Amino acid sequence: MITTEASEHHDRRWLILPVLCLSVFLVVVDNTIVNVALPSLSRDLGASTTSLQWIVDAYSLAFAGLLLAGGGIGDRVGRKLVMQVGLIFFGIFSVLAALSTSTGELISARALMGVAAAFVFPATLAILTAIFPDPAERQKALGAWGATSGIAVAFGPITGGALLEHFWYGSIFLINVPIVIVTLIAGQLLIPRLAQPVAGRFDLRGVILSTLGVTLLVLAIIEGPQWGWLAGGTLACFGAAALLLVAFTMLELKTKDPLLDVRVFAIPRFSAGAGSIAVAFFCLFGFIFVITQYFQFVKGYSTLSAGVHTLPFAIVAAVFTPVGAVLALKIGTRTVVGFGLAAMAAGLLVAGTNSTPSAPYFGPVLVSMILLALGLSFITAPATEAVMGSLRPEQVGAGAAVNNTTRELGGTLGVAVVGSVFASAYGPRILHSLAPYPVPSAAKTAASQSVAAALEVAGRAPATVAPILKSAALDAFTSGLRQGCFVAAGVAIVGAVVAVLLLPGRSEQVGEKIPSFG
Repeated sequence: MITTEASEHHDRRWLILPVLCLSVFLVVVDNTIVNVALPSLSRDLGASTTSLQWIVDAYSLAFAGLLLAGGGIGDRVGRKLVMQVGLIFFGIFSVLAALSTSTGELISARALMGVAAAFVFPATLAILTAIFPDPAERQKALGAWGATSGIAVAFGPITGGALLEHFWYGSIFLINVPIVIVTLIAGQLLIPRLAQPVAGRFDLRGVILSTLGVTLLVLAIIEGPQWGWLAGGTLACFGAAALLLVAFTMLELKTKDPLLDVRVFAIPRFSAGAGSIAVAFFCLFGFIFVITQYFQFVKGYSTLSAGVHTLPFAIVAAVFTPVGAVLALKIGTRTVVGFGLAAMAAGLLVAGTNSTPSAPYFGPVLVSMILLALGLSFITAPATEAVMGSLRPEQVGAGAAVNNTTRELGGTLGVAVVGSVFASAYGPRILHSLAPYPVPSAAKTAASQSVAAALEVAGRAPATVAPILKSAALDAFTSGLRQGCFVAAGVAIVGAVVAVLLLPGRSEQVGEKIPSFG
């Protein structure tokens, strides 16, 4: 249940909300700030497309895999304590990432940052839900909470671009340290020490099975283009992931104090809300992964300019996320979320159809970003309220964990799937384009794995051939981008249909009954 201590302190709820939003901002911005550095990392560290995916996904994968553990520990030892400790380690691991000198070191540091973030993020949503017991107020608070995520998505590339104009790539991680310090101090002063809502035994077996299952699933998707989709290693990873996740589900149904009460997925409102969030972040992070490289490699923008060109996304998200929350109260979650997913699909179709080397920014590129930002704005708060509002107070921890896990898993899979579709389209096309020319085999292999390497090959070619090879590299890149956007658009369309069928018309009573099994 929501503790009396939370109720006694909820008069400070509007002061606590900015602290929670700042914590969310810190975690989300690190999901995006690294994207603008991908071309720099490709050049400075010699990172292939697969390595770039892992630099992005190491953070998201560790984050998604351990969110259930982070939420469960927060429920047992105190959400404020877990959030504060998570912030401390997040700052420490950010310094390690900044000092990395190889892709292996950076991937490891990013994974550790994801581990720390997994203990911060679920605590913010659980605390918010506890201090805003009124559904109408909670919807507005979630609007601000969701707007923070949207702003962070665009703030990351802008800040990263500005830092990379003047400093080395490690500066994009050091920027976390002052934010951590401010958040720690404000949190210590304002957030009440909430009583432990759960005293049950910690489900270590559930943590192991869920983490291994999610990890193997994403590993198979990321490495599929390199190994081959029908290769033994790829199929083994997919099969093992399926077995582990099924075993996790069966275990949780039989465990007295489960890490996740999987029966909540039998509530249509809960599952549709969680699924909508996963689809939204799948599309968003997949799009960001390719569009930041498009800005720099294809359009030739500097790192700062690439970040600034994402500013419209932040503006639209900041303005319309609270609007989405209010509209959901007036016309219903189903309509608002369904429209949001349809808008994201439209944005991806515009991007996939028109993101050619000659496409003007003030045209299809800008339109696609505005549609994606508008769509995300109409999804985050209403879908989160659908998840959290369908549960009883004592189920809030599980709800927060699921909400955050689906968000991160969706984003992780977005980068993995869109990146893999991109690689599957880009690699063969660039190899076909290079075939008629006397390019060394090692250079061809490097070019097939990274557009930065392909452009470097073109730059070293004779003057008569260089423009042809550069054009081939850019055409191969936009071909991969197009395929990736079309796949993400298809996922968004399916998500929109499911949302319209299963989400409620208007906010319903909190605490729907969980079906009984067995």
